[in-house]
Amino acid sequence: MAEFFFYGTLCHPPLLAVVLGRKVAMEPARLAGFSAFRVQGRAFPVLVADGGGAEGVVVRGLGDEDIRRLNFYEGDFRAEAHRVTLADGSLTAQVYLPPEGHWQPAEPWSLADWQARWGATVTAAADEAMRLYAEGVDPARMHGRYPMMLARAGARLRAGQGGPVTVRRRSGPGDVAIDRHWQPYGNFFAVEEFDLRFRRFDGTMSGPVNRAVFISGDASVVLPYDPVRDRVLLIEQFRMGPVGRGDGEPWMLEAIAGRIDGGESPEEAAHREAFEEAGLRLSRLLPANHYYPSPSAKSEFLYTFVGLADLPDGIAGLGGVPGEAEDICAHLLPFDDLVALVESGEVTAGPLVMLCWWLAARRDGLRRGA
Repeated sequence: MAEFFFYGTLCHPPLLAVVLGRKVAMEPARLAGFSAFRVQGRAFPVLVADGGGAEGVVVRGLGDEDIRRLNFYEGDFRAEAHRVTLADGSLTAQVYLPPEGHWQPAEPWSLADWQARWGATVTAAADEAMRLYAEGVDPARMHGRYPMMLARAGARLRAGQGGPVTVRRRSGPGDVAIDRHWQPYGNFFAVEEFDLRFRRFDGTMSGPVNRAVFISGDASVVLPYDPVRDRVLLIEQFRMGPVGRGDGEPWMLEAIAGRIDGGESPEEAAHREAFEEAGLRLSRLLPANHYYPSPSAKSEFLYTFVGLADLPDGIAGLGGVPGEAEDICAHLLPFDDLVALVESGEVTAGPLVMLCWWLAARRDGLRRGA
């Protein structure tokens, strides 16, 4: 049996319970000679030897299986277990430390701040990660998927908030019985399969059915609109969907869009993507319809907005994030030209079509208020 000192995210009891597969007792503890700082560009901390004292918890009596699970989860954070003596000298425990200089510290670590923004999302992502442990997936491969796990976790949490139920059937306990759930493929996207039964409209349960779902997380879509000049900004980029379908025109006109990262709100993602793809600072977001574009096979949920912005001449150009292989061309168009493109069939991206008609119904009011 072994004792471990945790100073960062694993001090969050729900997360540690998912990683270990069981709840354990935690005792407050302090490690002298170190302080915890958030890692630059990351949401987890690192210990820095500075003569201070790092607050954390000790967990006693961890066995070989517990340690294997911890090593799987911590492995590709470049952390290895080291033996340390805690502040009062009464206990020697193991702690995960990265190689010296591997991470660069930012501001002092705050567990409370992390829990408020990240706790639920990271815990939900850990549930997916530890399913891969049970399947024998290599930890490096799991961590390569981790950013998308965070995005999918955020999507699951937002989905759990529910939505209006007036005409459609209200789901109740036991209406969906999942007998088996597994992930035959996972990378940037994932495919998950389910053996399940569901409540039929006559009140009986269906027989066993097998269903596969394409998992891609949620996304924010925003159409920038200048009500003073009555113009919009579209982007054009190469898309694999048309290529896979055999379309000879794989460059598409679209609204600005992007994945909602783990710990990020749909609104934050819309503002971020507007800046990354077109260099725009939006003054206001108007929420349009939020929806599943293809619920029979895809889990993706779209949050769509019209973003009010200043769109002067010369603002359109090339953009995108080079590290993500984005190659984007922006187009500045009068709103009537967008309508003509939609009606001609040159615009075939569903979210842009929907946002065009949503804005058309509200355009006069926005122009009067500009």
